Amino acid sequence: MSTSTDLPKVSRAVVVAEATDSSPKRERYPYDAALVESAIPELKPGQVLLKINAAGFNHKDVWIRKGLYPGIVVGSPYGGDGAGVVIASATPDDPLLNKRVFLSAGVGWKSHPDVPEKPLDAFGGTKMGGTFIEYVAVDRDLLIPSPEHLDDVHVAAWPLGGVTAWRAAIINAKVKPGQNILITGIGGGVALLAMQFCLATGANVYVTSGKQEKIDKAIELGAKGGFNYKDDKWPELLGELLKKEKEGSELDAVIDSGGGPILSQVRPYLKYSGRFVCYGMTAYQEIPITMSEVLKNFKFLGSTLGSQKDLEDATDFINKHRIVPIISHVLEGLESAEEGFTLLDSRDQFGKVIIRLGESNPNAAA
Repeated sequence: MSTSTDLPKVSRAVVVAEATDSSPKRERYPYDAALVESAIPELKPGQVLLKINAAGFNHKDVWIRKGLYPGIVVGSPYGGDGAGVVIASATPDDPLLNKRVFLSAGVGWKSHPDVPEKPLDAFGGTKMGGTFIEYVAVDRDLLIPSPEHLDDVHVAAWPLGGVTAWRAAIINAKVKPGQNILITGIGGGVALLAMQFCLATGANVYVTSGKQEKIDKAIELGAKGGFNYKDDKWPELLGELLKKEKEGSELDAVIDSGGGPILSQVRPYLKYSGRFVCYGMTAYQEIPITMSEVLKNFKFLGSTLGSQKDLEDATDFINKHRIVPIISHVLEGLESAEEGFTLLDSRDQFGKVIIRLGESNPNAAA
């Protein structure tokens, strides 16, 4: 085994735990987030030991706390995004040693353009383990070199949201320069990354949110306009702005994460044969489709995660365009994890919520 330093013997982690009668949020969360310490396992062939310097929250972590995610494993660390440094390897003279890397978003989908080759497993609260941990033993082929222009805090804001946004915007919506794209629910990590991809591609981006300050921030970042979805007339306002930009202008694609009546709302403004991409349903459990949408030949596409190759391609893209993921809050240490759950559950964040565990390459851009 090759190492870069004297190896630690134990590692702390924030893990899934059964809520008890004394749990302060038991009525809201059937699962707790417990800070525990355990021995670091011996590396198996093909594994490395990754020192996690930063870990990112996703809404999946809140769904696990609420018992709304499949395959929850008590004792498994939360967290699907993690960035850090390889400090040991079971492979002699491993070139990954001392390299800054991040974990792939999941296991089972390597490179197929449409579907996972094996059952897809994601990190965080599952049998795969998670990233809210100081040191983790992982298969080396699940690691991707960190972009040099990003510190570890910003890299930890990247993998899960990045591959989801890439597949939604670039692969499924097929965004091209000059197109008009509507992205709903701006403020979440995936929606913001999708917007950054679209803007870097040269598309015109319009957004929705339930909060004006999030709309204003999106416009500052380059969006053409935004609309409060709590206003029943927001689709009409969208149509007016499209017409103002260019007579006869329509949406080429919609990238949605909320669900509900969105198709009927955008139908008058989405072009014939336009693309509607859904990567989540955070507000509703269904999206009604009527004959009116069929007659316009809309292409309805479900979009979840993506392959490791998708993530590698997306990482090349952000390297080329020097894209920096948007950070909402940086929390210090695993002890602050509960604050992160509260922030995500309130949906007040604009960008990613990150836990910083160690040094974060201060020479990189941020």
